[in-house]
Amino acid sequence: MMDLIHKILYTGIGFAALTEEKAKELVADLETRGEVSGEEGKKLAQDLIAKARKHSQELRQTINDEVTKVLGKMKLVPRQDYEELASRVSQLESKYTAAHTETAETEDSL
Repeated sequence: MMDLIHKILYTGIGFAALTEEKAKELVADLETRGEVSGEEGKKLAQDLIAKARKHSQELRQTINDEVTKVLGKMKLVPRQDYEELASRVSQLESKYTAAHTETAETEDSL
């Protein structure tokens, strides 16, 4: 499940990077054809990159929200809770074994 989440997030990040690269290519092409000046091109590229980053952040937030909802519906135990319970069980097993061993030794000595 976590692998899928990571892949989705990396896809979103890759999309933002790809968009930035494409934005620069588009602006360079427009400048080459003389449709925009160097300054206009820089401004356009900055605007396109800013929008791509904003969309990437929104995508990450949306994914995070959806994953949180899905995990909430699955009623999974958080790792910390699991580890605390495992520790408590281990302690109880140790106490039980120690008490059981003492009882067996007492019965053997009688």
